[in-house]
Amino acid sequence: MRLLHRAPKPHAPQVLQASDAGGGEPGTVHRIANFVLCQIAWFAAVVGAARGYEAVGCAVVLAVMAWHLALAARPLREAALLLVVTFFGLLAEAAQAHLDAFRYVGAVAPGDQPPLWLVLLWPLLGCMLNVSLRWMRGRYLLAAVCGAIAGPLAFFGGARLGAAQIHDASILWLAQAIGWAALMPLFVAVASRLDGMARPSASGGPS
Repeated sequence: MRLLHRAPKPHAPQVLQASDAGGGEPGTVHRIANFVLCQIAWFAAVVGAARGYEAVGCAVVLAVMAWHLALAARPLREAALLLVVTFFGLLAEAAQAHLDAFRYVGAVAPGDQPPLWLVLLWPLLGCMLNVSLRWMRGRYLLAAVCGAIAGPLAFFGGARLGAAQIHDASILWLAQAIGWAALMPLFVAVASRLDGMARPSASGGPS
């Protein structure tokens, strides 16, 4: 009796998903959506504060933060990152307030506590660190340079939209550049330790 040997079927080529490319890291679509939504939330908070609709801007930011945590593989770890970023961000705000060079909308005097819309911008930044800003991981010098450039641009951009009144632009440019050059590498390092977006390995790492 003749035995028929069935030829093995060729394996179908596997399509590498963006979410699988980095061992469970956020995929390309997720990163783009994260960046776009965070920019929309920043704009809503700044313009909302400038136009007297602070509550609307805050609601948009909170909605984006909730969406971000809902997609996190380990939301508690990601929430801890947002709290750490907010803590250091508010320390930077307190140090900057002593310059008496600007006043945010919603603050009665330059040294007052920052308004809620501004406080929420710090955890909003934290939402980007392990997603759309993940490419900065391990590139601390580049993170410092990007922070020194993008940080002041965002601050003065918000001021031009009416969210702050600037009294001394020259000292603010310097303070913003130095502050962000120090903050961004710190945030990137903390984000790599508190990464709630990447899925845990099958071997069972720390949660």
